[in-house]
Amino acid sequence: MNEDIRIHSWPCSYYLDTSKQWIPGKLSLTPVSIKFTADKTGELLVDFHLSGISEIKKESSHLIFSSLTILEKSTKHWFSSLHPNRNVVFNILEHFWREQLVSSQEAGAGAALESSKGKELTGMLEGSQKRLEDTAKVLHSQGEQFDNIMRGLHKIEGDMDVADRLLTELESPSWWPFSTKLWKTPLEAKPKETPSAPDPKTQEGILLRIPVIITHRTDSNAKPGKLTVLPSGLEIKDCNSQLLHRFESRDVDDIRVHTPYEISIRQRFIGKPDTSYRLLAARMPEVIPILEMQFSKKIQFLEDALGFAGARKSPQADLGTSIWQAATGFLGAAVNPGSPAGSAEGTDKEQVQMQKISQEEAKELRQILKKLKGLALETEAELERQDEALDSISSSVDRATLTIDRQNRRMRKLT
Repeated sequence: MNEDIRIHSWPCSYYLDTSKQWIPGKLSLTPVSIKFTADKTGELLVDFHLSGISEIKKESSHLIFSSLTILEKSTKHWFSSLHPNRNVVFNILEHFWREQLVSSQEAGAGAALESSKGKELTGMLEGSQKRLEDTAKVLHSQGEQFDNIMRGLHKIEGDMDVADRLLTELESPSWWPFSTKLWKTPLEAKPKETPSAPDPKTQEGILLRIPVIITHRTDSNAKPGKLTVLPSGLEIKDCNSQLLHRFESRDVDDIRVHTPYEISIRQRFIGKPDTSYRLLAARMPEVIPILEMQFSKKIQFLEDALGFAGARKSPQADLGTSIWQAATGFLGAAVNPGSPAGSAEGTDKEQVQMQKISQEEAKELRQILKKLKGLALETEAELERQDEALDSISSSVDRATLTIDRQNRRMRKLT
């Protein structure tokens, strides 16, 4: 299904060697292939897989200016008159080509190993464990923010006590004998200097970092860079690892998912232009679930991405159920080889596949399940703690509001 998604398309001309002429049309990129369709006839003249590409180059000569060449096996394809410009098309095509090569190498290395149901199930559980660990990191960062809010509220309450004593002194008559003592009390009590805490930004863990193609605002130049997802926000860096912009979680106003491979992040300002970045990446489907978890109320799936969102959400619950059901059945088959793991009507082929799980794989599966259980319990405890913190914050805010209103009334009487 994802292979048919059109990531990007550009108007251009293709040199058809058989007729020795340039054909105007549209160059299209999908997650796994490159296609060129002629404008007049609608004929598909070029269609080849990204893994079959040997080289992508920017070339020019006295006859062909600003051209892009793609060497596919022994055939060299020429593209010219690229819009918006050649550099943008080159950066995007090269990015997806390199990511395809990396994924192909990983797939080839995985295929060389003996595949079994146990290894497949272990991989799925490890993916679930990683996702739960990422969720726990985000939750821990949120808990630290609640703790900072509580410390700020305690400081406000202390300041309100000082203000209350000062107002009491101002309201007292001039002949009151204890006035100087009340005045000196808050001045002599100097607050203790607390050592500055280390910057949490330098200590927080990285949830995910991927290579991306960056477009800033309406700039037509797309440049390679990196996107780093942190518990407290997002960092965008160029290809030299120089920080272009950091979005704090509270500063992000909206995230739009244009396609499963392209998003835009915006921060609004009053009186000056918004800060907006458009990011395109082959590994963007890995980032979107994390962004959806961090910015659940700010993320928006546009029309071309709604299918991806629905396809990702609906089977996910079924996938989770099937993982746990399969784990139960496969573990039972590994521990008790004599008893069938499935129903009595299962085929011999399914029984042979179930028997592929070794004792070592069953032991590894149990360890992963124990880790998942521990993570789930820790997450539940952290959620309960944050619920209590929210109740405490709410009551502290109410008390501070009442105290400020009361002291405002007292100050108005003095004036």
